[in-house]
Amino acid sequence: MDTKLRELFIDQLKDMYDAEHRILEALPSKIEAAESENLKTGLEEHLTETRAQIQRLERIFEIIEVEPERSACQATKGLIKEAKELLGDFEGSSANDAAIICAAQKVEHYEIATYGCLCSWSQRMKLDEAYELLEMSLTEEKRANDLLSKAAITEANEAANV
Repeated sequence: MDTKLRELFIDQLKDMYDAEHRILEALPSKIEAAESENLKTGLEEHLTETRAQIQRLERIFEIIEVEPERSACQATKGLIKEAKELLGDFEGSSANDAAIICAAQKVEHYEIATYGCLCSWSQRMKLDEAYELLEMSLTEEKRANDLLSKAAITEANEAANV
């Protein structure tokens, strides 16, 4: 097995482990701030999925015999900070939900990119169970992004355009 690829894989697992914990902490405030019931429901569902994604990452750490550890995900830290600023700027306005969706989709795209890489690397290293677990999380992130896009198109963008 390629040692450098394994090191990169572990590094990014730790990054995602931290990212998912940060997202778990940040989502409740977005849920509370959302005005659309559809958006609230979608974010609540993703909160549940985020808990499952953390458990999957813990299982992958077990599979590769590495202690679960968080490595500060600077990207997620920055995206969450930006989200707080964005939501503060548009809280209570007609663009409130559009701002929440924008902030959430930025996070989803980061997660999709990272889970995609982890999937590819786990296949390369023949970590079949890890691949299946990562693929589940990747599918959930893509679905969450699609739901956010739909909420933007069907509700939030129209409301913001008043």
